[in-house]
Amino acid sequence: MNWRERIVADPAVLVGKAVIKNTRISVELVMDLLARGYSPPQVLAQYPHLVADDIQACLGYAAEVLRSERMFGLPA
Repeated sequence: MNWRERIVADPAVLVGKAVIKNTRISVELVMDLLARGYSPPQVLAQYPHLVADDIQACLGYAAEVLRSERMFGLPA
């Protein structure tokens, strides 16, 4: 699965945040739901116009963003 086929950023949509193509649903929203304990089927039930590949694309996008992230020392 290539997340680039499903995730887009357009300055005219949600101020350029990464969103699922042809929606106004941000990757950030999907990741927040998953982090709060929603299962992928629960996300799909909440947003019935999404498909499982959209959630997988959000995960792929987030993984790539984190791979390129630079970490600086965090206080203990």
